Amino acid sequence: MSNKSNSWIAFIAGTSIGAAIGILFAPDTGKNTRDRLSYQLSKYSEELEKLINDLRDGKNLPSNDAKNEGKKVISDAKNKAENLLSDVNKLIEQINRESN
Repeated sequence: MSNKSNSWIAFIAGTSIGAAIGILFAPDTGKNTRDRLSYQLSKYSEELEKLINDLRDGKNLPSNDAKNEGKKVISDAKNKAENLLSDVNKLIEQINRESN
């Protein structure tokens, strides 16, 4: 997930928790408080579910320079790791040949 996605999830979670705490401490009857809390939780639950589905489907993911640079860094690191692994395997083979 990208930082933007994590930010949205954190924002939605924080808003939900803040709304729940605000409602619980509000001077209102228990039934009204429960109804309002239930409504808010269902509303945020639907929004969170939609966001998760969008992320899973790859929608709403902006392609930006940081994301592209991150992919490039990962690709470069993968190539260097593969080259290093190849060099290590060659050294192991050389050591095994010399010890025989």
